[in-house]
Amino acid sequence: MNNTTYTIDDIEQIASSTQLSKREKVDELLRIDCKQYTELGTDSTKTEREEVKRLSRKIYRLIKTHVDYDMGNRFLQNAD
Repeated sequence: MNNTTYTIDDIEQIASSTQLSKREKVDELLRIDCKQYTELGTDSTKTEREEVKRLSRKIYRLIKTHVDYDMGNRFLQNAD
């Protein structure tokens, strides 16, 4: 697996990568999604929480359209 550390700014690049397997793409996109939630705290504003949810949905749509339609669709259906 690629040892590059990706950020939220790299999600489109990850989803369209030809060098990563489907599994690696999903793993990396979900790692980024998880990281943004772990960075929220009790002092996070409503705007910050909404932004994280918006980016989460964007990640799930990328999974749906570029990696695995069914998996991405299930993530979107189960998002809060």
